[in-house]
Amino acid sequence: MSKPADTKVPFDELAEALKSRRSIYGHISGLRLDRAEPGESWSSLPYRPVFVGDTGTGVLHGGVVTAMLDESCGMAVQLALDGTRAIATLDLRIDYQKPATPGLEIKAHSVCYRVTRSIAFVRSTAYQESEDDPVATATACFMIGANRTNMLADHTTDHAALPTLDAPEDPASLFANSPFARCLGIRLCDDGTLTMPFSAKIIGNPILPAIHGGMTGAFLETTAIVGVTRELGVAALPKPIGLTINYLRSGRALDSHANVSIVKQGRRIVAFEARAWQDDPDKPIASAFGHFMLRPTPGADEE
Repeated sequence: MSKPADTKVPFDELAEALKSRRSIYGHISGLRLDRAEPGESWSSLPYRPVFVGDTGTGVLHGGVVTAMLDESCGMAVQLALDGTRAIATLDLRIDYQKPATPGLEIKAHSVCYRVTRSIAFVRSTAYQESEDDPVATATACFMIGANRTNMLADHTTDHAALPTLDAPEDPASLFANSPFARCLGIRLCDDGTLTMPFSAKIIGNPILPAIHGGMTGAFLETTAIVGVTRELGVAALPKPIGLTINYLRSGRALDSHANVSIVKQGRRIVAFEARAWQDDPDKPIASAFGHFMLRPTPGADEE
């Protein structure tokens, strides 16, 4: 039975609820809440082959890290609140410090350091061996009371009905070497846009339902990588440096589409902007601005 909206959830009960009543993607990815304190979460994500972004190196897809940090930040926010209100990501900035070492789990420590009536502010670090040697860092803002749902009180996960994360082999696919992109079903359309079909595996809030913000971020990052690589005609995939995602509307149970434009191109650095929408290109659900580093050209000066 649901708790009244004005009933504060005891902290220990809140922490336990977060372990079992989270996003669909969070569950099937294997993300664990290892430790909880008021406003702080420590989580971990096991290494899985389906998370790989490039089979040539075994390095994880950047979207996997983005999704983990998004959910870990959300847990820190919930741990700073009373457990009665829904939250939604407003913006998320990721700075990639170094590639994750293949085969090792990723950990995240997130801190909700300020809460106002409507907004919560969070910072997070993703790492493997030591928090002092991060894979990525993030800052985020969340809206408090974003909708009338309450996953912690009104939702219980049916583990037997959960989808699975798999990446069907497709040697002819644009993403033949990217299991995670294949897992999300991302495909290139004739007009140069990319499409991510809606599926149960990318759900964040199962009550609405709504697409996981981390999945939207992963989609935008994939779109940017594909678009920049094709437009510049470079042989090697660009390396993500930083990405800021602005969430503009809830991603509904519909297919999503995205494109990218190059804002500035230098010898080594490319600035880009990507947009994602569903049924109306003039009403984007999210946008992203970021920078890629290109493979160095012999004799070229660094910017």
